[in-house]
Amino acid sequence: MEQELKVTIHARTEIVQILGTEASCEEARQVIQALLVLVNRGMTIGTPDVVTAITMVKNDEIDKFVALYEEEIIKDSYGKPIRVKTLGQKIYVDSVKNHDIVFGIGPAGTGKTFLAVTMAVTALKRGQVKRIILTRPAVEAGESLGFLPGDLKEKVDPYLRPVYDALYQILGKDQTTRLMEREIIEIAPLAYMRGRTLDDAFVILDEAQNTTIMQMKMFLTRLGFQSKMIVNGDISQVDLPRNVKSGLIDAQEKLKNISQIDFVHFSAKDVVRHPVVAEIIRAYEPAPVKETATEPEEIK
Repeated sequence: MEQELKVTIHARTEIVQILGTEASCEEARQVIQALLVLVNRGMTIGTPDVVTAITMVKNDEIDKFVALYEEEIIKDSYGKPIRVKTLGQKIYVDSVKNHDIVFGIGPAGTGKTFLAVTMAVTALKRGQVKRIILTRPAVEAGESLGFLPGDLKEKVDPYLRPVYDALYQILGKDQTTRLMEREIIEIAPLAYMRGRTLDDAFVILDEAQNTTIMQMKMFLTRLGFQSKMIVNGDISQVDLPRNVKSGLIDAQEKLKNISQIDFVHFSAKDVVRHPVVAEIIRAYEPAPVKETATEPEEIK
């Protein structure tokens, strides 16, 4: 807090002294007061909570901080409550509740994959769906999957590590394995979706920026009755050949006026990793924006 808000804090028993400019001291006071509200409710405060409060006070949003903690999505395998950490995440979760298809677009570290898996597991536990299907395209920066050993699923599995990590945290490794053996949870490459109709399913497409237009159309048209789809991606990290337009970018343009489809955009202020990650994302933002703006011109 001292580093981020440029203040010096002395804490003795119940008295906290804050030294710095008037504006910085006021921000620090607001952060401490917001955190105290949670402490007084019996919640345990960790570094991510402090980082979130600091980020929100910098964006003049600290008055909305406590509201983030009022709804528990689900408990993880250790019994710890899972809640949204930023306003962007809250908008995302609310959108998933109210739409059949939701696109989550934004940089890494904003919790898109973790929240999508959390919402899927919640729907499964509540009996709203009968299975969870998680997929991603077989494209990765710097590596050609054609030169990797094994079948397609074996090739793609290492790149689905964030999905496995989320499942293990929420359900535990043993329960995840059991549900996969019973095919209640299916993790598969995007190519395995062709020709299927996915009824009573919660379907998540990760790394969607690396789908082609036809792959995206194929995936979205798999939607069946009593199903939901989440499509996550970062349009600044497209690994497709330069003459191939991203299906995610194309979908933004074509589907924005369909009422049961929603697009939620995350930014650096939604990053819930180490504070320096948000700074790194901001530093890299100008270059990707320029590239994505020129891509459509090249393929016309």
